[in-house]
Amino acid sequence: MPGILRKSLFIAVLCALAACGSHRSIQKNGGTVSSPTQTKDRNSHKRDTRQQTSPIYTGTPWVQSLSQPYTITEGLQNRHLSIWASHGRYYNNKKRRWEWQRPYLFCTTEDLFTQTIVVPYLIPMLEKSGANVFTPRERDWQRNEIIVDNDDINPLPYYTEINIGEKWHDAGTPGFAYKKRIENENPFTTGTARMAKAAQHGGCEISYQPRIVKPGRYAVYVSYPTVHKSIPDARYTVWHKGIKTTFSINQRMGGGTWVYLGTFDFDAGCNSNNRVVLSNVSGHKGVVTADAVRFGGGMGNVSREGTVSGMPRCFEGARYYAQWAGAPDSVYNGKGGADDYADDINTRSYMTNWLAGGSCFVPDRKGKNIPIELSLAVHSDAGFARDNKSIIGSLAICTTGFNGGKLGAGQPRSLSKDFAGSLLENIRRDITAQYGKWNIRELYDRNYSETRCPEMPSAIIETLSHQNFPDMLLAQDPSFRFTMARSIYKTILRFISKQNNKPYTVAPLAPTAPCITFTAPGEILIKWNATHDKLEPTAAPQSFVVYTSAGNAGFDNGNVVKGNACRIKLNPGMVYRFKITALNKGGESFPSEVVSAVYEPKASKTVMIINGFQRLSPPAVVENDSLQGFDISEDVGVTYGTTAAWSGRQLSFNKSQTGVETTAGLGYSSNEMEGTFIAGNNFDYTATHAEAIAATKKYNVVSCSSKAIENGMADIAGYDCVDLILGQEKQSPSTTTSYKTFSKIMQEKLRQYISSGGRLLVSGSYIAGDMLSVNDKAFMADVLHTVYNGTYRDTDNENITGMGTTFDIYRKLNETHYASTSSDILHPLAPAFCALTYENGTSACVAYAGNDFRTMALGFPFECIKSARKRETIMRGIMTFLLEQ
Repeated sequence: MPGILRKSLFIAVLCALAACGSHRSIQKNGGTVSSPTQTKDRNSHKRDTRQQTSPIYTGTPWVQSLSQPYTITEGLQNRHLSIWASHGRYYNNKKRRWEWQRPYLFCTTEDLFTQTIVVPYLIPMLEKSGANVFTPRERDWQRNEIIVDNDDINPLPYYTEINIGEKWHDAGTPGFAYKKRIENENPFTTGTARMAKAAQHGGCEISYQPRIVKPGRYAVYVSYPTVHKSIPDARYTVWHKGIKTTFSINQRMGGGTWVYLGTFDFDAGCNSNNRVVLSNVSGHKGVVTADAVRFGGGMGNVSREGTVSGMPRCFEGARYYAQWAGAPDSVYNGKGGADDYADDINTRSYMTNWLAGGSCFVPDRKGKNIPIELSLAVHSDAGFARDNKSIIGSLAICTTGFNGGKLGAGQPRSLSKDFAGSLLENIRRDITAQYGKWNIRELYDRNYSETRCPEMPSAIIETLSHQNFPDMLLAQDPSFRFTMARSIYKTILRFISKQNNKPYTVAPLAPTAPCITFTAPGEILIKWNATHDKLEPTAAPQSFVVYTSAGNAGFDNGNVVKGNACRIKLNPGMVYRFKITALNKGGESFPSEVVSAVYEPKASKTVMIINGFQRLSPPAVVENDSLQGFDISEDVGVTYGTTAAWSGRQLSFNKSQTGVETTAGLGYSSNEMEGTFIAGNNFDYTATHAEAIAATKKYNVVSCSSKAIENGMADIAGYDCVDLILGQEKQSPSTTTSYKTFSKIMQEKLRQYISSGGRLLVSGSYIAGDMLSVNDKAFMADVLHTVYNGTYRDTDNENITGMGTTFDIYRKLNETHYASTSSDILHPLAPAFCALTYENGTSACVAYAGNDFRTMALGFPFECIKSARKRETIMRGIMTFLLEQ
């Protein structure tokens, strides 16, 4: 959380800053430090006697999905939380420039790193448990932004009103008006808003239809004014790639700011399949109000002394998001424009209080009436171990000695101490169980802005030390970040459940090993395995949700299934995608990998696609007697979906410079990647392959996870062709999970398959380079008739030639698709031959046509071919070679 401070392994230096806005300031009456082990048992939901004054919100939640096919009863349903990821880009008023609040270390900075715990993991976990989560930094990792508003100069076809029965009219209150840049103004006071009388059967609608330039995932935010007769059930429907998801919004709270509905896939263009529709349908008497709708996080547009950050808004600090979201000047500009650093620190809490003001948790403050009952700041800390081996670990912070020891509704501030202590206890348990080691530092009870200012229970969790390589070696592993986030989620669940005197159930883990088989023409069976959580007895799944996408449509809202399998009928010629989540009373898991299927009525042959790209890993590690760090030029690693983590290459690897706070210090990194998004593993590449095969209109397609093959759930015997996706799969020494391209079991299965005359396609960046033992080389020679002949790394040349065409693949890191920055050069073993070549003429593909079996091996991932049309052309050639000759 603070800048790099010299610390030993066991002693933390607290920066004594006395100003109210200082992030780290010592209490005037003295702080106390206590061991987290001294706190009470928090795993029971039973409230203790000193908590009886805590209010319980029982009203209508701010936002709730009406399309969700299940009900959560023992999670965080109807609870409202404020969660944020430490710092962000800010304007240094003294230096008159935009900069990060924390230094470049180990290819990142705290401003970027902590987002990678909060955004892809922690917030979704809380939301999947039923919570409404507010975050005072932009959550959407999307640089594009489209706003549709009634004040638009040319509203049609983007903004349209339908008046049947009741009519839309001016709301008589200020509303949002879009400006490309804002300086000293509130955008929610410069426009107008609309209003219509609520009706049981509706009739009035407003359609917000954006023109989206680039297809992709976009967060959707709505806005409206709250007025005297506002209703608690305004009906918003989000149409995303032809699928509709409907929400009920309590307009009696949260007016005059951005209200997050969800993040959805949208097509490019402007059409009715991608829009938001507001209706005046309601079960209550009153009025529906309407203002703007925003699609996408966008670029920062708050100008400071005539300059903007030049970064996507999600990289900026809370001070600027608060202004964009309509907060009053007092929330984000307490220093009068003279100190954005201090203002940003305070904004996170002040905005939370502003939103919660007037609710049962902050009854004496004017605000937006949103019942936010907990706040949490997620940071990383400085500090280093002089032995370069030891873990610094986690630290928690609370403030009890303020406002007479009372929170906004009169509860004791000791609740914050209970919460902070629980965070440490559970992090130690969960990470140690998963990784065998973790260190817990102190529980500080001191005067920090982010724990002093919130008027509800609050804490800061210093997850780890961003200055200490052993900490960052774990932290750069996406699986570790998942474990950290899940521990924090579980602590929040237990704490909130105890406050509300309710039992809790921990949401389950994602299902694994999905697989599809045909049971009849046009009918498939999907199977999967439940995942046991050895740490949480309550986390067992009770049912599952199967999500379906057919053709060009997005994923639907899911169907609940009892048991570990279901049958589905397919329409001919359409590419289907499926993903499965686990469900219990506490909430929903993350989704499984995607599996795909195609039914072609005239087909006589079936292709089995196997997803073997399971890898999630940190970058390449440099570790020896004198050097330590990450080499992202060698391998940037693989993240879970897109990441916003990287600042640039590590420049200083000298272990003797541990703790040095200059450019020579261990871990010091460059900034050429800051402000960029980098695509990772989306676990949906079976669909890319299925689409290319389906274009031939000659084959049925099913697919499965490689885990289903290895555990015996699926059998490749009998399929006319197997297409094995290996993507960026390779063994990573820095991860505890094995990501070997061809496991021993897979090698045995494939040998058996070709011995029966099988046809095999394999593609991936490391299919040969990860197979260098004697036995591995024998497998490559016997099955794929190829030998590893080096690595092609020319990211400036994306071209590959062969099969009568040329095409480009993703070689440079980008936000659209993961990149094959390194690709295997494959030497054919006669009678195999080279079928594709890289720009320098080396072999990118080896084809083998034997008397009994045929194989084709691509030294790059097939799904990295940029053009869909080229993918179809290449796949047609591959299928012809493997199946038609």
